[in-house]
Amino acid sequence: MRNCDFRIVIDDRPGQPPNAFQTLDDRGRPVVGFTLALIRDARNADELAFVLGHEAAHHIAGHIPRRQDQALSGALLAGVLAQAGGATPDEVRAAQNLGAEVAARSYSREFELEADALGAEIALVAGFDPIRGSGFFDRLPDPGDRFLGSHPPNAQRKAQVAATVRRLTGG
Repeated sequence: MRNCDFRIVIDDRPGQPPNAFQTLDDRGRPVVGFTLALIRDARNADELAFVLGHEAAHHIAGHIPRRQDQALSGALLAGVLAQAGGATPDEVRAAQNLGAEVAARSYSREFELEADALGAEIALVAGFDPIRGSGFFDRLPDPGDRFLGSHPPNAQRKAQVAATVRRLTGG
């Protein structure tokens, strides 16, 4: 069973852009963090609830260990291929670093959409409106559909939230 005793933290360092994140503390306790800029930019409680649900969903879905596993697999494969191709030890390390990054990013969009769906469900069950909450995407810079981008386009994310709400509410 996954530990969902979340610690909520506020990053109050000056100059931080609007952001939220999920990580683990040194004892393995899940942490969800918000910058003050994100809190200030939120227009309603539904947006904050959706963002909180989205970040909690990353933990519930096990995205950190899954991303680490993918990075390790990518690093191993790239290292073996580089070594088999006669690369120097420095070139093998560089290939491993690149392989880890490419492998980790290859599923980042999928993880974001998964977290959007589960985050919408969490917000909905908690009594918030995730569709109204996903309005936050309207103010975020759209990552578009970049090669090796870590986030899907905002329109795709909003569509994921809307589809999840329709599925859960039958409408």
